[in-house]
Amino acid sequence: MITKTKCHDVDASNGILNQLMDHHKKQLELCTRLEELADSLPDNVDKQECLSISWQIYPTVRAAHKFEEEMLFPLLSGVTSSEEAVSQSLERLKFEHWEDESSAEDISLTLRQMISEPAGANVEKVSYMLRGFFDGLRRHIAFESEHLLPLLNKQEAIN
Repeated sequence: MITKTKCHDVDASNGILNQLMDHHKKQLELCTRLEELADSLPDNVDKQECLSISWQIYPTVRAAHKFEEEMLFPLLSGVTSSEEAVSQSLERLKFEHWEDESSAEDISLTLRQMISEPAGANVEKVSYMLRGFFDGLRRHIAFESEHLLPLLNKQEAIN
């Protein structure tokens, strides 16, 4: 567990880097599961897996976003001389977090409803929701990997 440390602490940036990569890994694994679920619609749905995903999607996404907003973003805010660009990117990511969390809640409810009332499920809609979500989450993670990880590495190199 990371405690609050000064931004110039090498151990803090190392710990944050490892935690960020762990959150990315968990979210990408979730994306793979969501893609497999979408591919299984409508006839080959594993109901247990569907239910498991429905209970894990929001907490997984929320935990990653909470970590980023409370630990990563404050650290990155003072890393570079082009703070305006970093600040704008972080604000954009916060907005995306809100959208992703809202979508995760919707998907969670939709998947549970699909399990409990399969006859009323619109599988095309569910597939579209899943694909839009995991595609967007993968893009979000790619952006963070391409733009935030270098800043975090720069912070570590400064120390």
